[in-house]
Amino acid sequence: MTEPALELRGVTAGYGRSMVLHDVSIVVPKGSAVAIMGHNGAGKTTTLRAAVGLLPLKKGAVLLNGEDVTRLKPNARVKRGLGYVPQGQLSFGQMTTLENLQLVADGRKNGPGLIDDALDTFPALKGLLSRRAGLLSGGQRQQLAIARTLITEPQVLILDEPTEGIQPNVVSEIEAFITNLTRRGDLSVLLVEQHVGFALRATDSYYVLESGRVTSSGEGGPGAIDDVRAAMAV
Repeated sequence: MTEPALELRGVTAGYGRSMVLHDVSIVVPKGSAVAIMGHNGAGKTTTLRAAVGLLPLKKGAVLLNGEDVTRLKPNARVKRGLGYVPQGQLSFGQMTTLENLQLVADGRKNGPGLIDDALDTFPALKGLLSRRAGLLSGGQRQQLAIARTLITEPQVLILDEPTEGIQPNVVSEIEAFITNLTRRGDLSVLLVEQHVGFALRATDSYYVLESGRVTSSGEGGPGAIDDVRAAMAV
């Protein structure tokens, strides 16, 4: 069995006294893409926040490449190879596309080379380097958000709703990006996504959350669509 790149073991977490996640266990094998699906309020984004260290755990553990990072702050997890692209196509709107990339690359070894690599991954951004990020389309901002995170050289990339509010051609590009990098073994991906078809095409396995608990899991691919929809209908 492939070694885990990221593992959540029996995670219980929430906000204040209200627990949102209950004994959630998820494994992202190295060189693999995994989807988390479920209805609004199921605990999907909370799971990602727990994984990256933005939410402390009540119980359980988070392991990154076999190392227990449960008590590490988010920036320390980034240094160990965890990248996070939150929901919402976040960028610095008053800065240009290039300035957004440089902000992450500055101070990194071979920063210009990392920018070039990110632009090769999303070549549509090459013609937008002088444009303010706030003037980009939703799909362009999403590509920029992922490109910025790639500059941190993640081994595990976490994406929260990457297709939300973006045009179909960019959805296809993001799907191809996930598939190509995981097939090459360069990256492992944990993906939260509402669109079942996209999520299962882009990933090797899935988990379904309901009320903060894993209620179903299995192999990804288009053949799993009916199983996932049935699990989400319960």
